[in-house]
This record gives sequence, C-alpha cells and structure tokens, in this order.
Amino acid sequence: MWITQVSEGRVVFAVEPAEYHYNPLGTVHGGVTATLLDSALGCVVQSMLPGETSYTTLELKVNYLRPITAKTGTVYSEGKIIHVGGRIATAEARLTDAQGKLYAHATTTCIIFDIMKSNLMQAPPIIEHSFDTAL
Repeated sequence: MWITQVSEGRVVFAVEPAEYHYNPLGTVHGGVTATLLDSALGCVVQSMLPGETSYTTLELKVNYLRPITAKTGTVYSEGKIIHVGGRIATAEARLTDAQGKLYAHATTTCIIFDIMKSNLMQAPPIIEHSFDTAL
C-alpha cells in the first residue's frame, strides 16, 4: 500500500492486489479493502487538522460492491472530507480501479482532540500481574 496523492481535504492510497491478500473464497479479503479505505479516511481527516490536534475513529462503515482479485490491477482509495467541526469530523472514500470502476465505498466519523490536553502524551502505568497457575 502506498500514498499516491495528498492535499488538504483529499488523500489517495493505492494497492496492487495479490494472491496473498486472498481470503478462503479466492478474492481479496475484506479486511484489506477496509484497511485501504480506512487509511484514506483517517489521513484525509488529519489533513484538515491543525498541529497538536489529532483524531480517532468513532465509526467506520464499509460497503463492498464487487470482488477484487489480482486480475483487477491496482486499486485506488480516494478519501475526501465531508465535514470538520470542533469535535467531530466525517469523511468518505471510494475504492476504484484504474478505469474508475467502483469496488467499495466507506464513510467514517472521527472525534477530534487536542493531543496536549489528552492523556496520550503520558506513559501508560506499569501493571504487575500475578497469575495463579493452579486450576
């Protein structure tokens, strides 16, 4: 997977489907498709945020329209912003082949937060566990 285009409010990722992406049914696993769409969605949200601001996904909705195989060729996930507010951002992405045929599409809802005010900059506590091995 690689990024082909980046601008404020628009990001495009691409992947060349291969057999190692296949599920037992002989097509690209839905998780690969979801990852490609989610990557474009997250990065396009981040492209709209000021420094020291981040996001995390609240919801990801993927619609699978047709199977992808190695014969499909490179597929592209184009993410675009729908809305950016003070606490919530939404975005959409479309997964197409080089000819523009649509294979899947997705939407996301993300929560926006200030990194410096969150606890993400703090080291996690060390938790010691004792395990009772007796059954």
